[in-house]
Amino acid sequence: MKHKMKQKQNQRITRITEATLVVGADIAKRIHVARAVDFRGIELGKDCVFSNNQEGLMQLVMWMKELQQVHGKTDIVFGIEPTGHYWFPLAAFLQDQGIKIVLVNPHHVNKSKELEDNMQTKSDYKDAKVIANLIRNGKYTEPNLPTKEYVDLRILTNVREKVTESLNRV
Repeated sequence: MKHKMKQKQNQRITRITEATLVVGADIAKRIHVARAVDFRGIELGKDCVFSNNQEGLMQLVMWMKELQQVHGKTDIVFGIEPTGHYWFPLAAFLQDQGIKIVLVNPHHVNKSKELEDNMQTKSDYKDAKVIANLIRNGKYTEPNLPTKEYVDLRILTNVREKVTESLNRV
């Protein structure tokens, strides 16, 4: 089993090539921070601070496309730390734009932030870069984001389960 896990991580690492722009984002309630690195971990451009609304999401996409063009990258891998529910609209929006979304374990972010600057301090800017570096090193998972019909089906299934539980109680 350990061999399969190592093989999976190696596959993830090989997906990040010279032509890949790796973007890590720290997601919050209103304001998000994104930072970009290349396959070696060299930071590309300035960070992007954007809001959790249509304007902010468009600003993020324009920032990524600009970095992609300036640095000659053909692929974008966008990674987030899935804490709370604030990442769902962002992930759906980026998926519609054709940008690959990956998730990083929050525990890994917490444990590896000290490697960044030898301090345990926490900031959105630091977390965004730590997330990008974890993606670059293959420490991510790919989420299964359901489309419209499957979202409705999931909601209906949950409602059915709750109604069935209520009927059994009665």
